Amino acid sequence: MSEFLLRPNPDDPRLTRHVTGIDQEGKRIDTAVVVERPLTLFLNGQEIVTMMTIGDFPDYLAVGYLLNQNMLRPDDRVTDIEYDDELEVVVVRTERHTDFEQKLQKKTLTSGCAQGTVFGDLMERFDEVVLDPEAELRTSWLYALSKKINTSPSLYLAAGAIHGCVLCEEDRPLIYMEDVGRHNAIDKIAGYMHLKGIGPEGKIFYTTGRLTSEMVIKTVQMRIPILISRSGFTAWGVELARRAGLTLIGRAKGKRFVALSGENRIRFDGDPASVGEESPRHQRKASLENDVA
Repeated sequence: MSEFLLRPNPDDPRLTRHVTGIDQEGKRIDTAVVVERPLTLFLNGQEIVTMMTIGDFPDYLAVGYLLNQNMLRPDDRVTDIEYDDELEVVVVRTERHTDFEQKLQKKTLTSGCAQGTVFGDLMERFDEVVLDPEAELRTSWLYALSKKINTSPSLYLAAGAIHGCVLCEEDRPLIYMEDVGRHNAIDKIAGYMHLKGIGPEGKIFYTTGRLTSEMVIKTVQMRIPILISRSGFTAWGVELARRAGLTLIGRAKGKRFVALSGENRIRFDGDPASVGEESPRHQRKASLENDVA
């Protein structure tokens, strides 16, 4: 696979809007802000949830959300996906009959910004997943991925107030998705993988957001053995990663990182002394985003 099969388009006029204001010196400024809009998801004839999203790739978001809620099975055949931009509705149709009335009665708000919602048992099937024990992460790959992802054009750099998730293989970033909530970004990647027939073998997951329980659970459900973030950890996220045998790396900025689970997969083949520090522009942007992540 080549690098960046799919990545953000910060020039898409539907995703940002320019507004005027004043800065700390009282000077008039023009700045880009991210646009968020509702998207109501139906599975066959049943309404599932309304999500706040930037609105790109509604098909991948819908399928990935259903997969990560265990409403779609890995072997389910999606027969049709209908999206109506005016009504802000996406309908996923499957060959198998579905009915999740009972599951929809149990709702949990997640810890992510632009709060996500999960239904049913949050830990459903979690302990059944066996992550590849032979998977590895070379530090040279980690350094290369951080540089390529953090310098790639993105809404994150253009406007902030957004999270990114990237599916990677060795030192190559493949699928880069962004949204106002990291749960949406990860679901888009899950949907893309399912619809394009991409397996978890040899894959690495990278996110700009915190390493929360939700991020760990979804990564494990996707059977990806390595999760990296430029942000920090929550205690339950670390506990669940250790329980699942997931390699969990946070605070990955420049030459620095911290691994709190699955350290056995890390191969130290990169020289930290040869890795430059992040640009001041990106450090300032990341600092602002981490304050509200």
